[in-house]
Amino acid sequence: MTGVDEATLAARAGKGDADAFGALIELHQAMARRVAYTILEDREDADDAAQEGFLSAWRAIARYDPSKAFRPWLMQIVVNAARDLRRRRRVRAADSLDTISPASRDNPAREAGDIDLGERLRAALATLPERQRLAVVLFDAEGYAQAEIAALLRIPEGTVKSDVFHGRRALRRVLSTVKEEWDE
Repeated sequence: MTGVDEATLAARAGKGDADAFGALIELHQAMARRVAYTILEDREDADDAAQEGFLSAWRAIARYDPSKAFRPWLMQIVVNAARDLRRRRRVRAADSLDTISPASRDNPAREAGDIDLGERLRAALATLPERQRLAVVLFDAEGYAQAEIAALLRIPEGTVKSDVFHGRRALRRVLSTVKEEWDE
């Protein structure tokens, strides 16, 4: 289905065209997994939530309004699937042994100067409340407009602006140690 625009694919999918829906999923699957990971902080759970979101979207495709953008509609479904999965997993949650391992300051790799910036960023994002984390990732990493994020999260646009501002400020605070370590 190369050369077919997203609006055409979405309209065809809305009429039950499974191939058109598959093409839309291919376009958005990486973003869906990243958004789910932002909520779940576990790659396997994020994949599960994205898949569940895709299935839910397929089941609801007849209710999709092709006059509106497909991506926010799909991402809302994925966000809901990730939140549902997180709720279900919390019921069965048990503390991992990793949570009682020695403090990160006792990590020999860090003492040797081996700083994994990606892991530090993921850890810093994990310190943010979910809504701030989603707002920052959707705005800064995924390129959503604040109005789109507001619609996706069903919150006022001003709240999105505030969440991005406060989330970035908290990340700067948490990640300031990384800069200090690099400067040493």
